Amino acid sequence: MKNNPSLLASCLQKMGLCAALLLGSNCTCQNSTTPAQQEKLVVFAAASLREVFNTMGESFRRAHPNVELAFHFAGSQELRAQMEYGAVADVFASADLHHMERLAQQGYVHTPTIFTQNKLAVVVEKASAPHIQTLADVPSASRIVVGIAEVPVGQYTLQLLTQMGEAFKTGIEAKIVSREFSAKQILAKVRMGEAQVGFVYWTDALSAPELAVVPIPDNLNPVAQYPIAILRNSPHPLLAQAWVRFVLSEAGQSILESAGFVPLEAKHPTGN
Repeated sequence: MKNNPSLLASCLQKMGLCAALLLGSNCTCQNSTTPAQQEKLVVFAAASLREVFNTMGESFRRAHPNVELAFHFAGSQELRAQMEYGAVADVFASADLHHMERLAQQGYVHTPTIFTQNKLAVVVEKASAPHIQTLADVPSASRIVVGIAEVPVGQYTLQLLTQMGEAFKTGIEAKIVSREFSAKQILAKVRMGEAQVGFVYWTDALSAPELAVVPIPDNLNPVAQYPIAILRNSPHPLLAQAWVRFVLSEAGQSILESAGFVPLEAKHPTGN
Protein backbone atom coordinates (compact mmCIF):
# COMPACT_ATOMS: atom_id res chain seq x y z
CA MET A 1 0.00 0.00 0.00
CA LYS A 2 1.31 3.38 -0.99
CA ASN A 3 1.97 5.98 1.62
CA ASN A 4 -0.49 8.83 1.71
CA PRO A 5 1.51 11.97 2.69
CA SER A 6 -1.51 13.87 3.95
CA LEU A 7 -2.71 10.90 5.98
CA LEU A 8 0.77 10.38 7.47
CA ALA A 9 1.03 14.06 8.44
CA SER A 10 -2.37 13.93 10.04
CA CYS A 11 -1.39 10.85 12.09
CA LEU A 12 1.88 12.43 13.23
CA GLN A 13 0.07 15.57 14.23
CA LYS A 14 -2.43 13.59 16.25
CA MET A 15 0.37 11.56 17.90
CA GLY A 16 2.15 14.79 18.90
CA LEU A 17 -1.03 16.17 20.38
CA CYS A 18 -1.62 12.96 22.32
CA ALA A 19 1.93 13.01 23.68
CA ALA A 20 1.54 16.61 24.78
CA LEU A 21 -1.74 15.82 26.47
CA LEU A 22 -0.21 12.78 28.11
CA LEU A 23 2.78 14.78 29.34
CA GLY A 24 0.53 17.53 30.61
CA SER A 25 -1.65 14.95 32.32
CA ASN A 26 1.40 13.47 34.05
CA CYS A 27 2.58 16.91 35.23
CA THR A 28 -0.84 17.82 36.54
CA CYS A 29 -1.12 14.55 38.35
CA GLN A 30 2.30 14.94 39.93
CA ASN A 31 1.55 18.49 41.15
CA SER A 32 -1.77 17.44 42.64
CA THR A 33 -0.28 14.59 44.66
CA THR A 34 2.88 16.35 45.89
CA PRO A 35 2.07 18.72 48.78
CA ALA A 36 3.75 22.11 48.94
CA GLN A 37 6.78 22.12 51.19
CA GLN A 38 5.86 23.40 54.66
CA GLU A 39 8.13 25.84 56.49
CA LYS A 40 8.38 25.97 60.28
CA LEU A 41 8.30 29.33 62.04
CA VAL A 42 9.53 29.13 65.66
CA VAL A 43 8.38 31.85 68.05
CA PHE A 44 9.84 32.15 71.57
CA ALA A 45 7.37 34.06 73.76
CA ALA A 46 6.87 34.98 77.41
CA ALA A 47 4.53 32.64 79.28
CA SER A 48 1.99 35.43 79.80
CA LEU A 49 1.46 35.50 76.02
CA ARG A 50 0.42 31.85 75.75
CA GLU A 51 -3.34 32.27 75.33
CA VAL A 52 -3.29 35.39 73.17
CA PHE A 53 -0.51 34.18 70.85
CA ASN A 54 -2.31 30.86 70.38
CA THR A 55 -5.40 32.82 69.35
CA MET A 56 -3.36 35.02 67.02
CA GLY A 57 -1.68 31.93 65.62
CA GLU A 58 -5.02 30.60 64.36
CA SER A 59 -5.50 33.72 62.22
CA PHE A 60 -1.90 33.66 61.01
CA ARG A 61 -2.14 30.00 59.94
CA ARG A 62 -5.25 30.71 57.88
CA ALA A 63 -3.33 33.38 55.99
CA HIS A 64 -0.21 31.16 55.70
CA PRO A 65 -1.50 27.58 55.23
CA ASN A 66 1.93 26.24 54.28
CA VAL A 67 3.56 27.48 57.50
CA GLU A 68 3.93 25.38 60.62
CA LEU A 69 3.79 27.91 63.47
CA ALA A 70 5.54 26.54 66.56
CA PHE A 71 5.38 28.45 69.87
CA HIS A 72 7.73 27.94 72.77
CA PHE A 73 6.43 29.61 75.94
CA ALA A 74 8.48 30.12 79.09
CA GLY A 75 9.77 32.86 81.36
CA SER A 76 11.56 35.63 79.45
CA GLN A 77 14.77 34.99 81.38
CA GLU A 78 14.65 31.27 80.52
CA LEU A 79 14.09 31.96 76.83
CA ARG A 80 16.94 34.45 76.78
CA ALA A 81 19.26 31.86 78.34
CA GLN A 82 18.26 29.28 75.75
CA MET A 83 19.09 31.66 72.91
CA GLU A 84 22.41 32.56 74.51
CA TYR A 85 23.23 28.85 74.59
CA GLY A 86 22.48 28.43 70.90
CA ALA A 87 18.75 27.70 70.63
CA VAL A 88 17.48 28.50 67.15
CA ALA A 89 14.30 30.53 66.79
CA ASP A 90 12.82 33.09 64.42
CA VAL A 91 11.10 35.56 66.74
CA PHE A 92 11.36 36.47 70.43
CA ALA A 93 8.60 38.28 72.36
CA SER A 94 9.59 39.26 75.89
CA ALA A 95 7.56 40.46 78.89
CA ASP A 96 10.11 43.16 79.70
CA LEU A 97 12.77 45.32 78.10
CA HIS A 98 15.71 44.07 80.19
CA HIS A 99 16.08 40.59 78.71
CA MET A 100 15.45 41.81 75.16
CA GLU A 101 18.00 44.61 75.52
CA ARG A 102 20.62 42.18 76.77
CA LEU A 103 20.10 39.99 73.71
CA ALA A 104 20.26 43.04 71.44
CA GLN A 105 23.52 44.17 73.04
CA GLN A 106 25.01 40.74 72.37
CA GLY A 107 23.87 40.77 68.75
CA TYR A 108 21.30 37.97 68.99
CA VAL A 109 18.30 40.01 67.77
CA HIS A 110 17.53 42.83 65.39
CA THR A 111 16.13 46.11 66.71
CA PRO A 112 13.13 45.29 68.96
CA THR A 113 9.73 46.98 68.84
CA ILE A 114 7.29 47.34 71.74
CA PHE A 115 4.05 45.73 70.62
CA THR A 116 1.86 45.82 73.75
CA GLN A 117 1.74 46.53 77.48
CA ASN A 118 0.43 44.86 80.61
CA LYS A 119 0.00 45.70 84.27
CA LEU A 120 -0.03 43.93 87.62
CA ALA A 121 -3.03 42.61 89.54
CA VAL A 122 -3.41 40.91 92.91
CA VAL A 123 -5.42 37.69 92.81
CA VAL A 124 -7.03 36.40 95.99
CA GLU A 125 -8.61 33.03 96.72
CA LYS A 126 -12.38 33.39 97.19
CA ALA A 127 -12.31 32.29 100.85
CA SER A 128 -10.01 35.20 101.71
CA ALA A 129 -11.68 37.74 99.44
CA PRO A 130 -13.99 39.25 102.12
CA HIS A 131 -10.95 40.19 104.21
CA ILE A 132 -8.64 41.32 101.38
CA GLN A 133 -10.41 43.89 99.21
CA THR A 134 -7.83 46.63 98.79
CA LEU A 135 -4.08 46.78 98.28
CA ALA A 136 -3.66 47.95 101.87
CA ASP A 137 -5.28 44.70 103.05
CA VAL A 138 -2.81 42.42 101.25
CA PRO A 139 -0.18 42.26 104.07
CA SER A 140 -2.83 40.71 106.31
CA ALA A 141 -2.72 37.52 104.23
CA SER A 142 -0.79 34.66 105.78
CA ARG A 143 0.41 33.05 102.52
CA ILE A 144 1.61 35.21 99.62
CA VAL A 145 3.32 34.11 96.41
CA VAL A 146 5.36 36.34 94.06
CA GLY A 147 7.80 35.96 91.17
CA ILE A 148 11.53 35.58 91.67
CA ALA A 149 13.51 38.77 91.21
CA GLU A 150 15.04 37.56 87.92
CA VAL A 151 11.72 37.28 86.06
CA PRO A 152 9.74 40.24 84.73
CA VAL A 153 6.68 39.73 86.96
CA GLY A 154 8.99 39.56 89.97
CA GLN A 155 10.73 42.78 88.96
CA TYR A 156 7.43 44.60 88.44
CA THR A 157 6.19 43.36 91.82
CA LEU A 158 9.35 44.61 93.49
CA GLN A 159 8.79 48.04 91.89
CA LEU A 160 5.26 48.11 93.26
CA LEU A 161 6.29 47.08 96.79
CA THR A 162 9.04 49.69 96.83
CA GLN A 163 6.59 52.41 95.82
CA MET A 164 4.23 51.33 98.62
CA GLY A 165 6.86 52.06 101.25
CA GLU A 166 9.18 50.08 103.50
CA ALA A 167 6.53 49.05 106.03
CA PHE A 168 4.24 47.65 103.34
CA LYS A 169 7.14 45.90 101.56
CA THR A 170 8.40 44.33 104.80
CA GLY A 171 4.88 43.18 105.69
CA ILE A 172 4.50 41.45 102.32
CA GLU A 173 7.93 39.84 102.35
CA ALA A 174 7.28 38.36 105.79
CA LYS A 175 4.29 36.47 104.37
CA ILE A 176 5.87 35.14 101.16
CA VAL A 177 5.68 31.35 101.08
CA SER A 178 6.87 30.84 97.49
CA ARG A 179 8.73 32.62 94.70
CA GLU A 180 7.90 31.35 91.22
CA PHE A 181 9.47 31.53 87.76
CA SER A 182 6.41 32.90 85.95
CA ALA A 183 3.06 34.57 86.55
CA LYS A 184 1.37 31.37 85.38
CA GLN A 185 3.00 29.44 88.20
CA ILE A 186 1.97 32.11 90.72
CA LEU A 187 -1.61 31.90 89.47
CA ALA A 188 -1.56 28.11 89.80
CA LYS A 189 -0.42 28.34 93.44
CA VAL A 190 -3.39 30.54 94.34
CA ARG A 191 -5.79 28.40 92.34
CA MET A 192 -4.66 25.29 94.19
CA GLY A 193 -5.03 26.97 97.57
CA GLU A 194 -1.31 26.89 98.34
CA ALA A 195 -1.40 30.67 98.72
CA GLN A 196 -4.08 33.19 99.60
CA VAL A 197 -2.67 35.98 97.47
CA GLY A 198 -0.51 36.24 94.36
CA PHE A 199 0.94 39.12 92.34
CA VAL A 200 0.35 38.35 88.65
CA TYR A 201 -0.35 40.15 85.38
CA TRP A 202 -3.74 41.67 84.73
CA THR A 203 -4.22 39.31 81.77
CA ASP A 204 -3.58 36.30 84.04
CA ALA A 205 -6.16 37.56 86.52
CA LEU A 206 -8.74 37.77 83.72
CA SER A 207 -8.15 34.10 82.92
CA ALA A 208 -9.08 33.02 86.47
CA PRO A 209 -12.68 34.11 87.16
CA GLU A 210 -12.78 31.79 90.18
CA LEU A 211 -10.38 34.16 91.98
CA ALA A 212 -11.06 37.65 93.31
CA VAL A 213 -9.00 40.56 92.01
CA VAL A 214 -7.69 43.45 94.09
CA PRO A 215 -7.19 46.54 91.92
CA ILE A 216 -3.90 48.44 92.00
CA PRO A 217 -4.09 52.24 91.56
CA ASP A 218 -2.72 53.50 88.26
CA ASN A 219 -0.17 55.77 89.90
CA LEU A 220 1.43 52.77 91.63
CA ASN A 221 1.01 50.06 89.02
CA PRO A 222 4.15 49.50 86.90
CA VAL A 223 3.71 49.39 83.12
CA ALA A 224 4.97 46.07 81.73
CA GLN A 225 6.26 46.73 78.22
CA TYR A 226 6.45 43.81 75.79
CA PRO A 227 9.07 44.06 73.00
CA ILE A 228 9.29 41.76 69.97
CA ALA A 229 12.28 41.17 67.68
CA ILE A 230 13.51 38.91 64.88
CA LEU A 231 16.56 36.82 65.68
CA ARG A 232 19.65 37.40 63.58
CA ASN A 233 20.05 33.64 63.04
CA SER A 234 16.42 33.20 62.02
CA PRO A 235 16.14 30.38 59.44
CA HIS A 236 13.03 32.09 58.00
CA PRO A 237 13.48 35.86 58.22
CA LEU A 238 10.68 36.65 55.74
CA LEU A 239 8.18 34.57 57.68
CA ALA A 240 9.45 36.13 60.90
CA GLN A 241 8.76 39.58 59.41
CA ALA A 242 5.26 38.44 58.47
CA TRP A 243 4.54 37.35 62.05
CA VAL A 244 5.85 40.61 63.52
CA ARG A 245 3.80 42.61 61.02
CA PHE A 246 0.69 40.68 62.00
CA VAL A 247 1.30 41.26 65.72
CA LEU A 248 1.68 45.00 65.07
CA SER A 249 -1.28 45.15 62.67
CA GLU A 250 -4.71 46.46 63.57
CA ALA A 251 -6.04 42.90 63.66
CA GLY A 252 -3.24 41.71 65.94
CA GLN A 253 -3.58 44.69 68.26
CA SER A 254 -7.33 44.09 68.48
CA ILE A 255 -6.76 40.50 69.62
CA LEU A 256 -4.25 41.66 72.24
CA GLU A 257 -6.65 44.28 73.58
CA SER A 258 -9.49 41.75 73.72
CA ALA A 259 -7.27 39.54 75.89
CA GLY A 260 -6.76 42.37 78.38
CA PHE A 261 -3.42 43.74 77.22
CA VAL A 262 -2.98 47.50 77.43
CA PRO A 263 -3.11 49.37 74.11
CA LEU A 264 0.12 51.15 73.28
CA GLU A 265 -1.53 54.56 73.40
CA ALA A 266 -2.93 53.99 76.92
CA LYS A 267 -1.42 53.01 80.27
CA HIS A 268 -4.23 50.92 81.73
CA PRO A 269 -7.36 49.31 80.27
CA THR A 270 -9.73 49.62 83.22
CA GLY A 271 -9.29 53.13 84.58
CA ASN A 272 -8.49 51.90 88.09
